[in-house]
Amino acid sequence: MAEELVRLELRDRVAWIGLNRPAKRNAINDAMLAALDAAVMQAQASARAMVIHGNGPCFCAGLDLSEHGARTAEAVFHHSRSWHATFRRIRTGRIPAIAAIHGACVGGGLELAGACHIRVADPTALFALPEGSRGIFVGGGASVHVARLIGTARMADMMLTGRALDAVAAERAGLVTYVTEAGGALAQAEALAAKVAQMAPLTVMGVLQALPRIQDMAEEDGLFVESMMAALAQTGPEAQAGLAAFLEKRAARLGES
Repeated sequence: MAEELVRLELRDRVAWIGLNRPAKRNAINDAMLAALDAAVMQAQASARAMVIHGNGPCFCAGLDLSEHGARTAEAVFHHSRSWHATFRRIRTGRIPAIAAIHGACVGGGLELAGACHIRVADPTALFALPEGSRGIFVGGGASVHVARLIGTARMADMMLTGRALDAVAAERAGLVTYVTEAGGALAQAEALAAKVAQMAPLTVMGVLQALPRIQDMAEEDGLFVESMMAALAQTGPEAQAGLAAFLEKRAARLGES
């Protein structure tokens, strides 16, 4: 029996999605993209948060170029759009996604990490966009989503010069949210996912659905949507229970677990 290209495990309310082509450094081929898409859909239906990570020596080495060379321009276009669809499912789905990163996170792997809402990296992590040196262009959404994280100028530098960022530089650039000790990315992601899974669904909906759209709106439109989202979230049953716990001093103080 062929080994699973993507492994899905449900623990409590968290879905763990493991890329599982370690011999290929988790390079994403068509079959793996389809398996990832199916795992994400199952996670969205079954969990309150997901953690995406790589089995083996790295997070993900990007596009499997062995499938790329024979494609026509039309085929490359539609292939790119299939990556966009899967990553959009992660980015705009019902539950937050956390990337736990070690080793190489390059090309399409960086685009996958960029589709997640929180990125945790250990000191072995290395981030790069090597498409420019290979005579190709990004196709998994980096020109929009990675550029929004780190800025167009920094992304252009990475593509034109082949510059790679370690975990500390990536955090400084706004690409990484947390840097852990060696080997600590999964544990940190687990702690964050457990916390996120307890969030009120309406608050999560606002963060995942409203917040990104507000960034593309005019100021007054964004503030209007913020007020609408606040009205929904703050009158929900979870908010009422949380506010009561705070007022009755039953809730943990800021900074406490």
